[in-house]
Amino acid sequence: MKHPQVIAFMTPFPYTVDADAPLAVAHRLMREHNFRHLPVTSGGALVGILTDRDIKLILGPDFGGASEQELKVRDAYVERPCVVPASTPVAVVASTMAEHHIGSAIVTKNDKLVGIFTVTDACRALARVLGSGEEGEDAA
Repeated sequence: MKHPQVIAFMTPFPYTVDADAPLAVAHRLMREHNFRHLPVTSGGALVGILTDRDIKLILGPDFGGASEQELKVRDAYVERPCVVPASTPVAVVASTMAEHHIGSAIVTKNDKLVGIFTVTDACRALARVLGSGEEGEDAA
């Protein structure tokens, strides 16, 4: 595996949420499926990304209160997410994410959303590329 592409390690077919959806809907979706990054669309086009951190920042100490019902995804999401073609080498994507301190990259093929590559996926890629250890060795 000389220069593996990000498509080999991404989480395929991620859920998405519309920018006009209630923030509570996005938050519930993220909790139910145990993920922290959610691509945001508007009119079918990718417009940003919503993270669990974005939700926490906008709701502040009233997390889960009435404001969550009143706010829309568009009030919290980040525009211009990191978007990479599926053929991009995973090392390039991981380096970009580290350099810019971001937790995910949206993966596209022919300008269509096909997956998401998160820090967790990067750790899995690193483990696979380096090998998961020899039998009998204890993982630290």
